[in-house]
Amino acid sequence: MLSSIFAMGQNRVIGRDNQLPWRLPEDLKYFRRITTGHAIIMGRKTYESIGKPLPNRRNIVLTTQENYKADGCEIAHSIEEVLSLIDHKEEAFIIGGAEIYKLLLPFTSKMYITKIGQEFEGDAFFPAFDESEWALVEVTPGVQNEENPYQYEFQIYVRSVTNCK
Repeated sequence: MLSSIFAMGQNRVIGRDNQLPWRLPEDLKYFRRITTGHAIIMGRKTYESIGKPLPNRRNIVLTTQENYKADGCEIAHSIEEVLSLIDHKEEAFIIGGAEIYKLLLPFTSKMYITKIGQEFEGDAFFPAFDESEWALVEVTPGVQNEENPYQYEFQIYVRSVTNCK
């Protein structure tokens, strides 16, 4: 099963200059808890912004650069190659960036969204999706405090219309 995991502001911003435009430690803990032990799929720019493979996960980098190498990662050059690398019985996570989310959205069955109750300036946005194809199955409010200065909640959506390719 292919899932997306991401945080976004009210205006769908997910990044700025290949970084997160907010500091929200609880979201990073949530991301780590949900993705540890699973395959994660990311674009080259996302991988390079992280700078290394994420520990305790199978790291797959999708890039059009034919000779691209990333120590500790598997490299895929097409959607078909990504889909052939993952075990469809296990949950695998798309972790960005915006182009990768857009390319793989038709194949995505579940979305883990940290929805931040504020707009942010950014240059990367989560693609629009047909909300009628998705069911919100879980909402967990986040705790706003000094370390996590924004109102936020964790949302889980599952595809309610089967049109995965």
